[in-house]
Amino acid sequence: MAPHPSPTAVFEKASQVLLNYKDKGIGLCEISHRSPDANEILADAKQALTTLLDIPDDYEILFLQSRGSGEFSATVYNLIAGEVGDDMAEVLKRLRKVVDEELKLDYLVTGSWSLKASQEAARLVGAQHVNVALDARKANNGKFGKIPPEGDWNLTPRKSDGGPALVFCDNETVDGVEFPSFPRSLEGEDVLLVCADMSSNFISRKVDVRKYAIIFGGAQKNVGNTGIAMAILRKSLLAPASTPASPDLLRALNLPVGPIVLELLEAISNDKARLIYETLDKYPNVYQVVPDKAVRSRMNICFRVHGGDAENEKLFLAGAEKKGLLGLKGHRSVGGIRASNYNAVSAEGAKALVAYLEDYATAA
Repeated sequence: MAPHPSPTAVFEKASQVLLNYKDKGIGLCEISHRSPDANEILADAKQALTTLLDIPDDYEILFLQSRGSGEFSATVYNLIAGEVGDDMAEVLKRLRKVVDEELKLDYLVTGSWSLKASQEAARLVGAQHVNVALDARKANNGKFGKIPPEGDWNLTPRKSDGGPALVFCDNETVDGVEFPSFPRSLEGEDVLLVCADMSSNFISRKVDVRKYAIIFGGAQKNVGNTGIAMAILRKSLLAPASTPASPDLLRALNLPVGPIVLELLEAISNDKARLIYETLDKYPNVYQVVPDKAVRSRMNICFRVHGGDAENEKLFLAGAEKKGLLGLKGHRSVGGIRASNYNAVSAEGAKALVAYLEDYATAA
């Protein structure tokens, strides 16, 4: 993660409100997300962005999860509109015709992030539907570092009713490449232009938002903390007529459904859970997993020690705390042991628990 040097005053204020927000005796993270205070925070943030970037009234501002990588997938999902109808066979027939004959997404690949964006699009809709209109490596001995003249770009020809979405990254964090100014060839109201993404140069210079259909970027570089993505998009793209393709339709068209960032998280979660459950099952005389094997949660691993004997479970928890393994006590309504395997728990953390499970079992 690239550094985000927030002013000290910002961190000081943040530390205060995390403990006590508006002198209410509770911290900012403890207030309801539906409360007037939470709505006020969102409204203030939107107004600040609107003022800084002169965002028109016909644009919406969204704060989202999954950062830039998740938005690479969201761009494809939401710009490839689906259809509805009573006759699903007829809907699929029309969709297949559109996908086979008309679907095209243009990408300008000028660095690592735009490359990943184009690769995610190819994974979701098929490489044949993704036009890499520019691969800057071809002009620089196989490496990123130059942006060839616009006359060398191979953009999909525009039609009278517009053209395909065109996706580019304004500033490439990894490769140090930035578009010096807005490309002239991308001017025009008929260009469905997506800046994917603007994380690292967000609010660092003037931007004419009206030229873009969508702008998004992670907050962690210039305006906030990691884990949040900001999206600025034309409200017309949110109209009911632009219904995102449903998972059922995507599957029927033999297209992947899950965003790559979530598939990576799923693989990591599965691996961590497998390691823990395999260790528990290895010592059935010591550990007893509560749920049936067919329905075991990957996130909340609930088990008993020595059949739920209270003294043995206290000893188990005390030993875990000495190893820095905290929060293993089961919910007060059911007792026992519960190991949480959320995304924030690293693979190393899961392995540390496994090592303790092994040590406890062999010593028991």
